[in-house]
Amino acid sequence: MTKIFAAAAVVVLIYMTMVFFLALVRKNNGIVDTAWGFGFILVSLVIFLLHGSGQARQWLVLLLIFIWGGRLGLHIHFRNRGKAEDFRYAAWRTSWGKYFLLRSFGQIFMLQGFLLLLIITPVLLIIGQAQAPLNLLDGLGVLVWLAGFLFETVGDRQLAAFIRNPANRGQLMTSGLWRYTRHPNYFGEAAIWWGMGILACSAPRGWLGLVGPLAITFLLFFVSGVPLLEKKYRGRPDWEQYKKHTSMFFPWFPKK
Repeated sequence: MTKIFAAAAVVVLIYMTMVFFLALVRKNNGIVDTAWGFGFILVSLVIFLLHGSGQARQWLVLLLIFIWGGRLGLHIHFRNRGKAEDFRYAAWRTSWGKYFLLRSFGQIFMLQGFLLLLIITPVLLIIGQAQAPLNLLDGLGVLVWLAGFLFETVGDRQLAAFIRNPANRGQLMTSGLWRYTRHPNYFGEAAIWWGMGILACSAPRGWLGLVGPLAITFLLFFVSGVPLLEKKYRGRPDWEQYKKHTSMFFPWFPKK
């Protein structure tokens, strides 16, 4: 497995370096968000071609990665197309000053590359090793993945439709899936990777694959997902009211 992770690390290093130079040309570090999902596809495909044996679970996980990564990458691309650099990257561009290039490369592109390697662990464990036949645990993993994919996809589409409506300008999205959780897309993302982790449990030393879902859940819950958005809206009367009635992460019925 050491060779497999080393090969994946090389692919990630080359890929993220290329994305970094593209961001320099475009003067927009937000490109890294679009590159995120496609990076998982690239790494999975390269490892499959180099080390995969074409067994059923390997084909299955490769298909799931293509579906998830392709949808996410295209969604972010069309969402950000023609818009200014995301406020987070724009703020860093100003605050980092003369160290902007160095810190961008290390703290944005290489850091995201490292996180990609961490999160994709269950996929590498499945693709890089001989596999037992599919079993009921795989069925559970696919069901969890599907639930997460539906939450992420439907949540993104509902939010996009809400934003496109001029009547909703300045309003909060509180309907659809957003009625049951303040972050349905983030919940979906975590569930997708827990599904991958469950699939990996049927592989040799597959329990190591749980590193992936644990990492993405921690990031979404405590670092770059929920906290940033919650901070952005903190203090707004409509947001504070929304918080009182709506579950933060895990979907649940609104409080009365």
